[in-house]
Amino acid sequence: MRSVGHGCVSRSCRWSSAPSLLISFLHSNKMSEVENTFRKFAIYGDTSASGNDMTGKNFSKMCKDCGVMDGKAVTSTDIDILFYKVKTKGARTITFVEFQQAMKELCSKRFKGKSPEEALQAVYGLIEGKEPSSVGATKATKVGGVERLTDTSKYTGSHKLRFDKNGKGKGLAGRQDLTDNSGYVGAYKGAGTYDKMH
Repeated sequence: MRSVGHGCVSRSCRWSSAPSLLISFLHSNKMSEVENTFRKFAIYGDTSASGNDMTGKNFSKMCKDCGVMDGKAVTSTDIDILFYKVKTKGARTITFVEFQQAMKELCSKRFKGKSPEEALQAVYGLIEGKEPSSVGATKATKVGGVERLTDTSKYTGSHKLRFDKNGKGKGLAGRQDLTDNSGYVGAYKGAGTYDKMH
């Protein structure tokens, strides 16, 4: 059997209908943008990553951030199953070639009613030029009673002394009673004036 242009050797493959269109798309400028996006997501969260292989976690994040996973036609379970289907046995990551195979299998599920080539182009259109988002990275919540509890202007007693007027913590000075070794009693208004008078 001969290869049809995308790695499949079967003549009954649905991709064999228009291999020239598929090949021209895969080698176009769009494909380099998709590969750049793949590399950005591959190194996300791992400073030692080379960008050539992508973990399952980053593959799932990429599908979610780019809109490939819509929660209806394509769910997170579908993404996880597909990842383990295309990866090499025993490996924990996928290469860009395996990623392309995953997108070929995913596109018809995501864009039902389109031809395989149009669906693949649509999926790559969602992916190209995207970057990992860091939305929701540790922000203070303001719902319910939390805002009232974290408003330092409403603190009383010893807790009030731990913050300045702007609500910024005083650090160690606000947490411990520091002793005054000046020789004067606490809160004496004339502290430090003895030397000036004598």
